[in-house]
Amino acid sequence: MKALMPLKKMQVCMRVFTLLGCLTLYGGPLDEVYRLGPDSLPQEGVPKGTVLGPLTHASQVFPNTTRHYWVYVPAQYDGSSPARLMVFQDGHAFVGLEGAYRIPNVFDNLIYRREMPVTIGVFINPGRTPDQQESSANDWGDRINNRPTEYNELNDTYARMVIDELIPKLKEDYMLSDKPEDRAIAGASSGAICAFTVAWHRPDAFGKVISTIGSFTNIRGGHVYPELIAQYSKKPIRIFLQDGLNDNRGRRRGGSYDPEWDWYQQNRKMVTALTEKGYDLNYCWGVGTHSNRQGGAMMPEMLRWLWRDYPRPPDDPLNESNRGLLEP
Repeated sequence: MKALMPLKKMQVCMRVFTLLGCLTLYGGPLDEVYRLGPDSLPQEGVPKGTVLGPLTHASQVFPNTTRHYWVYVPAQYDGSSPARLMVFQDGHAFVGLEGAYRIPNVFDNLIYRREMPVTIGVFINPGRTPDQQESSANDWGDRINNRPTEYNELNDTYARMVIDELIPKLKEDYMLSDKPEDRAIAGASSGAICAFTVAWHRPDAFGKVISTIGSFTNIRGGHVYPELIAQYSKKPIRIFLQDGLNDNRGRRRGGSYDPEWDWYQQNRKMVTALTEKGYDLNYCWGVGTHSNRQGGAMMPEMLRWLWRDYPRPPDDPLNESNRGLLEP
């Protein structure tokens, strides 16, 4: 058995990453228990969708910034009817086939088995100015580009970029549903609070959210979301939250504790507030750190739950035509 990191050393490491803004997505021994299952891996005979990109979007909402994005088109999409849409923040981390999420594989497998609808996936990176870096697997924290402004602020600016700029561009090439229940948005860490913020401001455009290790903390005021949820009327949002007990736990410089920087406790407060308001909610707490390992391992189940009631053809016990695997 692999030796565990000494507790003192692990605490020092966690404190270092807290000082860096908790956005390096550190993975430790506690995360190694989470492993990808067959739904996240290529399977023989499953039709493969096409991934286009990286493409580039120059935003007017965020002047002087560009960002890479990728588009996944299922093999079953033929343009004859509107597809569902799902948008992932920190796109490179979700579209890559060697990372923690491997969404193209997951979509291929679940769509083929009719466990989620035919869905076009969009994977978008945070913006950068000409003198900043594009996010990548080597560095996708807040230090290198426009990520902290776009993802952590609670205004509707990023929502306007996605809804008013990106989606119209996508509609030039794809037939997409306009129904909010047919659109989902997801992210990890600051990308997760960003996804929730989009749906919070525009539930008319996005009705489904997946949040993994969500940064509902005081990076730029995000710790107030539980209070806002309690204050406002329930919005038509379905949300799945995931976090680990060993996520960043509010240890600040000098060893002091700040509950507004405790990722796990803030996620629990989100669940309490959403539950009391009667939101369509699911959640899971693991033992992991600020890592994508558990979120990646769980992603197929989160997607099944998120899309569990998408319309299917009327069931006819005497007609098997709509009960087989979904071929292109």
